[in-house]
Amino acid sequence: MHALLDLAIGTASLAGKKPRNEDALAAVEPPADMVATKGWLLAIADGISHSADGKLAAQATVRGLAADYYATPDTWEPAHAMDRIITAQNLWLNGQAQRDKLSQPLATTLTALVLRGRRYTLAHVGDCRAYRLNADGFVQLSADHTWQQPGYHHVLKRAVGLDQHVMVDFCEGELQAGDLFALVCDGVWEALGDVALHRLLELHDEPQRAADALLAAALAAGSQDNVTAVVVRVQALPQGQLLDELAQAATLPIPPRLRPDQFIAGFQIEQLLAESRASLVYRARDERGQRVVIKTLTELAGKDTELAQGLLTEGWLLKRAASQHLPEVVDTADSPWLILAMRWYPGETLAQRLARNEPLSPQDAVRLGLALSRALGALHRLDIVHRDIKPDNLHLDHEGRLRLLDLGVAQCPGITPADSATPGTPSYIAPEQYTGHAASPVSDLYAAGVTLYYALTRRYPYGEIEPFQTPGFGDPVPPSRYRPDLPLWLESVLLKLVAREPAHRFETTEELRLALELGEARPLRVARRSPLASRSPGRLWMALALCSLGFNLLLLFVLLVGTPDSATGMRQQAAGAAATPTPPSPMATPRS
Repeated sequence: MHALLDLAIGTASLAGKKPRNEDALAAVEPPADMVATKGWLLAIADGISHSADGKLAAQATVRGLAADYYATPDTWEPAHAMDRIITAQNLWLNGQAQRDKLSQPLATTLTALVLRGRRYTLAHVGDCRAYRLNADGFVQLSADHTWQQPGYHHVLKRAVGLDQHVMVDFCEGELQAGDLFALVCDGVWEALGDVALHRLLELHDEPQRAADALLAAALAAGSQDNVTAVVVRVQALPQGQLLDELAQAATLPIPPRLRPDQFIAGFQIEQLLAESRASLVYRARDERGQRVVIKTLTELAGKDTELAQGLLTEGWLLKRAASQHLPEVVDTADSPWLILAMRWYPGETLAQRLARNEPLSPQDAVRLGLALSRALGALHRLDIVHRDIKPDNLHLDHEGRLRLLDLGVAQCPGITPADSATPGTPSYIAPEQYTGHAASPVSDLYAAGVTLYYALTRRYPYGEIEPFQTPGFGDPVPPSRYRPDLPLWLESVLLKLVAREPAHRFETTEELRLALELGEARPLRVARRSPLASRSPGRLWMALALCSLGFNLLLLFVLLVGTPDSATGMRQQAAGAAATPTPPSPMATPRS
């Protein structure tokens, strides 16, 4: 095993029988500090010959992807980063065609491969192809986006710049040592076919020779198009799937329980601020007398590799986020201990303020909500979900600035390991998480809503939830029941935040911030009570079953009791008719 991913790459592109080459390719080796976070980028594009300028479309798309991919946040997964860039490039090509009033679109196919750590990610639009060859066989990873009707096999259904919206196919998987990937344009694979491609890739071990051989064979087979190929071989895999710096640092020893005036990594301990089952938090001073917060693990937690990596991941995420709404990380790269150091800010948590029973005015709640929306937005834009928003983790300094604390259970795809547990405080966990759904930005917004609701009322919208309890969620209690002074529009914002169904909540922090800024000028319409069918479907079916049972019993009673009464009535009618004298007929009356 190597410390880093080791690749061998070969590239080749020729105009072939055409007057100019409208293909483009890129093979980008990342800077040393981005090898673990961004990986290698390989891309191939084939400008559509019937478009306004296929060469411009292909070159601009490949260059834009190669330049912008390494400018995206380190916390973004490769698929997310490429999707955002390709979408933006599609809009740019459409805009250029409209600006120049072109009769044909500026369009190109695109197939891009990112190799990072021990995984690969493929992005694909159009009819270039991506193949993988290893001990398991020869496989085509991409699907051609062309019409399958006879005579239309060369007509593209999808391409970058072809339509207003572009849909990208993504494919991900685990790498193996010895993997061989080949990206080829249609001028190569159409002329050769899969059998010849497979044979040539197996014949040439060196990727550059394989790329050159593919082009030569395609032209010899009569290809009338541009020919381009990118071939890459995985020679060695890195040691681990997590970031190397985190995996290596997690082996550092856990410091013993610290006492005031002790020194650790150049910091002098002042006092213990907080203690939990897993962590210890101290206030300390550095060599210049500036105060810092030191976070370590308990002796028992230090034996858990996941918790050790979690502490380091928290520091890694804080460094990448680098927001005024998050604590600033103090460098401890030379420390022989497993610790996380952050700048100390005078002030208190929201929980400490609420513990003094200080009332929170509606105006204070709006200001708090705006600050919290900005803080969460700084994380969500980086694909980080906090997963533990509550008053204890909201710090307010003396100037009123809010900072989010404790990213120890934060989730970031590709950086933090996936887990089946549901971290957080039960009363702040979103309803869908109790049914197995993963945390999301929408569940963070739910926790933010519960936090604001509690800060205003000292109660929870669905009642307090105890650990290991399986709660039932009806309709949230309107906060105006406890705070009659709340404006109706603010109550609507809170009810939308803590809605039982995720689809009924705010989708983004920007939407929440807009609702708080507009306030009474544009109040939200939120239902105070939902139908029983959605609020409690079990109770609805029970009520329907009871009604059905009651109706059946009533019908049975009518059938059993009502029939004899009817017969008796008919007999009484008959008897009465027989007892009534019949008047004499006029024809029978004697004359005087």
